[in-house]
Amino acid sequence: MKPSILLVDDDKGIQFGFGKYLGKKGYTLTAVSSLAEARTCLSETRFDAVLLDLNLPDGNGIRWIAALRAECPGVAIVVITGGGDVPSAVEAMRQGADNFLIKPVDMSELDVFLQKSLELESLRRRQIAAERLRDRSAPFFGKSPAAVETRQLAEVAAANQAPVLLVGETGTGKGVLAEWIHRLGPRKSAAFVDINCSALGGDLLSSELFGHAKGAFTSAVQDREGLVEVAHGGTLFLDEVGDMDLGVQSRLLKTIEEKRFRRVGDTAVRTSDFRLICATNRDLEAECGAGRFRRDLFYRISVFPITLPPLRECSMDLAELAAHLLAELGRPDVVLSEVVLALFRGYPWPGNVRELRNALERALLLAGPLPLAPVHFAALQVSTEAPPATVPGPENWDAEQAEMLHLRSALERFGGDMTKAARALGISRSTLYRKLKRRLDS
Repeated sequence: MKPSILLVDDDKGIQFGFGKYLGKKGYTLTAVSSLAEARTCLSETRFDAVLLDLNLPDGNGIRWIAALRAECPGVAIVVITGGGDVPSAVEAMRQGADNFLIKPVDMSELDVFLQKSLELESLRRRQIAAERLRDRSAPFFGKSPAAVETRQLAEVAAANQAPVLLVGETGTGKGVLAEWIHRLGPRKSAAFVDINCSALGGDLLSSELFGHAKGAFTSAVQDREGLVEVAHGGTLFLDEVGDMDLGVQSRLLKTIEEKRFRRVGDTAVRTSDFRLICATNRDLEAECGAGRFRRDLFYRISVFPITLPPLRECSMDLAELAAHLLAELGRPDVVLSEVVLALFRGYPWPGNVRELRNALERALLLAGPLPLAPVHFAALQVSTEAPPATVPGPENWDAEQAEMLHLRSALERFGGDMTKAARALGISRSTLYRKLKRRLDS
């Protein structure tokens, strides 16, 4: 598959010549005449390479290269300069360009230059991805029986390539564990590609997963590969897979079974060899019974299920987990007092590890140079106050009651402002709304 190119040059002759030549070679070319137009294009469309003239009506291209490299680290940059301006080309290379062409451009060299630049960029992306994975700290595995079992199962999953289904409440670390399984597995040198299925609707999710052909829909201005293609040789992680529309579920099932797929609006059949890891906070068995999730897909993705325990079931690990999170936050020197730890153990942690991390980060900001104390965790204290007499005492609460009290307390504290309450809880506004609505409807 030939990549998409953005040409930034106000010379109409060059635009025509490049377009004609690159079109024959199978490239998709978009031509603009100014830096402003180029910035707009890059904000709306993903390109594989930028051919950049250094002398443009609204500025010198050299001054944009550093910003372009920072904003689009995966784009190959080839500058175009006049024959007498080689020093500028050298400076462009120092700023982050991969290569340069001198006018008049020899078309026979253009394809070679592009290929070399794209190969260099591919290596750079892989190196960045590998460094990012190496820099990630390992997930915290505690000593509680549930945590030990989770680690043992994760190690078995990492040693194999069967589809894995991670099940657990929001904030239990399913994404972190998925990446850890990838890093320990035989595909660790390839890409780890993740997507949150609840963030996109059916058509958008389908396009993101499988890619699309130019003209498939109104905004499809060029061919685009999907994440299934990007994950070839590596791991595809589908977070919140239980929120996937039935139509996309059908396409995913066929792709898993045949390792073949078609882009949206395309007839060409493509292949991708990827390892699949899925995660959900839903009961997929119940979703299948309700007709919201395909049972045949459920069987395919849950060959090796792993349940991540909620934090309230691992209270014996709280002290070590908090120390681990404090180290991640750059404060390994902070030691929590027994009073604070007692507060932690008496709190239900409906947001699990994510909520604990957010609570620690907020407390560090409030405390400044002072030791962390219960006053710095006011949200936990408010949320664990005794409920009205008509409500059973804490010893009789179930998980949903404890979570609902926590949500309502946060809302009261911020005067009903759902945005502020969600931020304090460490969840999104839509998640807070969904939790409240689900409870009211039940």
